[in-house]
Amino acid sequence: MTVRERMEREEYDFLAPEAQKAAETKGRLYPEQDNDVRTCYQRDADRILHSKSFRRLMHKTQVFLSPEGDHYRTRMTHTLEVSRIARTICRGLRLNQDLAEAAAYGHDLGHTPFGHAGEAALTDVTGKPFHHNEQSLRVVDKLERDGIGLNLTYEVRMGILGHTGNFIPETLEGQIVRTSDRIAYINHDIDDAMRAGLLTEDDIPKDISAVLGASHSARINTLVTDMIENTAATGTLGMRPEVAQAMDSLRQFMFAHVYTNPVAKGEEVKAKEIIRRLYEYYLARPDALPDDFQPQLDFDGISRTICDYIAGMTDKYAMYKYSEIFIPTAWQVR
Repeated sequence: MTVRERMEREEYDFLAPEAQKAAETKGRLYPEQDNDVRTCYQRDADRILHSKSFRRLMHKTQVFLSPEGDHYRTRMTHTLEVSRIARTICRGLRLNQDLAEAAAYGHDLGHTPFGHAGEAALTDVTGKPFHHNEQSLRVVDKLERDGIGLNLTYEVRMGILGHTGNFIPETLEGQIVRTSDRIAYINHDIDDAMRAGLLTEDDIPKDISAVLGASHSARINTLVTDMIENTAATGTLGMRPEVAQAMDSLRQFMFAHVYTNPVAKGEEVKAKEIIRRLYEYYLARPDALPDDFQPQLDFDGISRTICDYIAGMTDKYAMYKYSEIFIPTAWQVR
């Protein structure tokens, strides 16, 4: 018996009956030989963690564009927080932590530079909705490894796709990633907003604090603990109604006071203009796209190829390309 086979057998002994078992995966897009020491979901987590698109998350905006300070969240730190929250909930409910971890690692790989501002900009210039969850799936299926993709399992792929939007993952682990994403971003965005001077703890409505707690750690602990305890008690995945309502009210509060705050989002107009100008530049000059994107033009078309290129950029690289293309360089006297 290999190490992988032993771990797969142990899942049946330890995990809850409704947990997704690695041995019962619906498989990968392309069949491949199993690994001797890792389950399929462990391999998926490793593939994402070692991918180029995952490394780029460290230079992609979460909420605040290019903040001056080392402690603001980036898309990568957000991803790591989602993963830890998802694993904690899965551990409490005896669900598959490896599956949740892999889906959490991959859920934001398709995010554009400049956060949701970049997503909105690509929607505007193409005339078609650009959804980062769909792009995340595209990244792992088609764009990584120079067009080969990561060949992930069905359950991880659907967990990535269903972390937001109308599609709900079939597995409980995928649904937990969906909730963990919201738990993470609401609470760490509050933390960053306080660091930026946009909020204080006293600004959080008292009726929300009375339910969720009056600190960053207290709120996360309440949400995670309640989801575990209520699910165990009712047999249905979810929080108690009053806790879920408080979280939804907190999210609405954040939209009103941070996500649409002119101070926090004041630079988004410039960010969208960068995306628009880059898109229009490459639309008029497809030969200016990098060499590794040139073959894609033949089977995906120019608009899709440009979107893939721009969506994969970090904030810094988008600004660098904009400067390189549109900002004249100083005359060098020799």
